[in-house]
Amino acid sequence: MNQLFRRKHYTGKEHKSELIRALGTWDIVFFGLAAIIGAGSFSSLGEAIFRGGPGVISLYIICAVACAFTAMSYAEFASRIPTAGSAYTYAYASFGELIAWIIGWALIMEYSFGNIYVAFSWSDYFTSFVERLGFGIPDYLTTSYTEAKKAFMAGSQNQELVNAWKSAPIIAGIKFIVDIPALIINALITWLVYIGIKESRNFNNLLVILKLAVIFLIIAVGIFYINSENWVPTNNEGVKSFMPNGFTGVMSAVAGVFFAYIGFDALSVLSEETKNPEKTLPKGMIISLVLSTAIYIVLTLILTGIVDYRKFEGIGDPLSFIFAPQNANIPWMEFVVSVTAIVAITTVLLVFQMGQPRIWMSMSRDGLMPKKFAEIHPKYKTPSFATIITGVAVGLPILFTDKTFILDFTSIGTIFAFVLVNGGILLMPQKEKLKGRFHLPYINAKYIFPVLFIGGLVGFYFWQPEFFHNLWNITDEHEGEFRLSIIIFLIINLVLVVLSYLKNLSLIPLLGLTSCLYLLTGMTHNNWFWFGLWFIIGLGIYFFYGKKNSKLNTENIETNN
Repeated sequence: MNQLFRRKHYTGKEHKSELIRALGTWDIVFFGLAAIIGAGSFSSLGEAIFRGGPGVISLYIICAVACAFTAMSYAEFASRIPTAGSAYTYAYASFGELIAWIIGWALIMEYSFGNIYVAFSWSDYFTSFVERLGFGIPDYLTTSYTEAKKAFMAGSQNQELVNAWKSAPIIAGIKFIVDIPALIINALITWLVYIGIKESRNFNNLLVILKLAVIFLIIAVGIFYINSENWVPTNNEGVKSFMPNGFTGVMSAVAGVFFAYIGFDALSVLSEETKNPEKTLPKGMIISLVLSTAIYIVLTLILTGIVDYRKFEGIGDPLSFIFAPQNANIPWMEFVVSVTAIVAITTVLLVFQMGQPRIWMSMSRDGLMPKKFAEIHPKYKTPSFATIITGVAVGLPILFTDKTFILDFTSIGTIFAFVLVNGGILLMPQKEKLKGRFHLPYINAKYIFPVLFIGGLVGFYFWQPEFFHNLWNITDEHEGEFRLSIIIFLIINLVLVVLSYLKNLSLIPLLGLTSCLYLLTGMTHNNWFWFGLWFIIGLGIYFFYGKKNSKLNTENIETNN
């Protein structure tokens, strides 16, 4: 059993990196903005608003707080272990090999499956854009087989999806329905990541500048079309409310909202391509997160102020939708946003497609994956084989999956990884303070955390008393799952309260841990089922290959059992 939790102590001299150190602080910030402000604002924001109403802004703030504390933990790890590998590497140092493998496997899910969703979103915007130019693409070439079939069988009002199923040609007895734009953009981004970090950096920086300029334009124009009554719409009971579907409705949007923040953690995989990563990475991660949060809050206020939240049902392009003829009716803005969305989502694809190969590379170096995944291209100095496999891993599921499944699947894996990163910092010993490196401030949580938790609980009771009054009054399956999750969350936090008092735990990672645990309460049993199935597959690979080939079996590396 001890072998499963043997830890790897990183000295920074385990291997000589062949990657090129080309990234500075603002390059990291721009990669962060590229990853965070993309599919979340240009796509999943619409579904989140429909579920939670204007009150979904509170969920963005909760997610931002959770990510802020988690970013501090990531930053601390990045300053201690400036090696590509992200949470996988950090877990190896704090929890041991088995948990490291689980995190690495979860990150594979986050980056690869996340990019599948982003590729679908890119396709939606691209298809909409070319149609505005007068060029039509057959519906069966712009969606996935699964999505079209589901829409047809359910009698969906989405005519494009239904028509895709009805009009698709039959080849070898199977309807030919393939999202061609999604496949093409995945192939192009894979090629760009393959040829080099400098090329990727320059391309990314240019697109991020354009994206930010248009977002500021959306805010500047949209503010004149706000109807403040849309911020307190009338719910089904005839009551005006900032949260028309209640707090349960807000929490039902957690997968879509948290997906908007996925990306900042991917920056930590760029350690070996960053100049002075102990200082540069933490600073870049935190700046990008702060800027992104401010933009999300303002965008949510703009969207919910211009259009009634109920109109966002099934809307995959919310930022252009608010300028459509039936809303603000500004055709030129609708066109500009459509073009920019393609740019914005392209940058997300780029960052995620850079992150996945470097996770595989790190796992391969440790012997947990085949050696081929650590192969560096002699000319381009990139993990070439791992990059190609990443492109294949994203491309194949595009043929047979759909956006809803991928969105939920990706978010739960990411939050789980964040939980372990924060927990890992709590297990790490204090380090010597060195000039020029990031240091996570130590604040003793002994008294502060119990006061914050109990005080927060009391405050929430007075804010949402009906939630507690109906805690045992379950009206539907989803609400029952959420309330059960809340009860488990409260029990875990009571344990953390005791531990913070007895062990003098550090406050910042503890707050990150409890915030991420709270976000997990919004996940359904369906999320947990597929997440568990993914883990079972991963554990099978570890026990049949990784455990046997781990370099900790053969190398004289100090371990801590």
